[in-house]
Amino acid sequence: MFTSLHTFAAEQSATSGGAYGLVGILPWVIVLVALYFIMIRPQRKKEKETIRMRSNIQIGDEILTIGGIVGIVVRKGEDTVVIETGGDRSKLRIRIEAVQENLTAQEEAAKEKKEKQNAKLTPGAPKKEKPKKEKSESEE
Repeated sequence: MFTSLHTFAAEQSATSGGAYGLVGILPWVIVLVALYFIMIRPQRKKEKETIRMRSNIQIGDEILTIGGIVGIVVRKGEDTVVIETGGDRSKLRIRIEAVQENLTAQEEAAKEKKEKQNAKLTPGAPKKEKPKKEKSESEE
């Protein structure tokens, strides 16, 4: 009798062990998926935008480097950019990866956004109110 109970308990633990393993892993899978959407995906999106911004730099754009230097692009190579900075028009050659922001593109984007908001607020010509007639003393 004791052996049959022992065998029964062993069979039960063997069959339920697989299901318990899946239930035990499920919370970890949920946490990893949540971390992906909270941390990894936004970072990849930001990296893509940065790469696009760096590839769209044109001659004449004002840029900001990661070191804090502001300059105007005078020549663009495959992986380097020559910027002109300062009152004495010093020229610096920097790697394209050192560009943090394209200030010219940001100003244009902000200007377009402002124009779009203004157009949204005032879709047509502003309506003029009709002047109210004042009653004269003779009408009263």
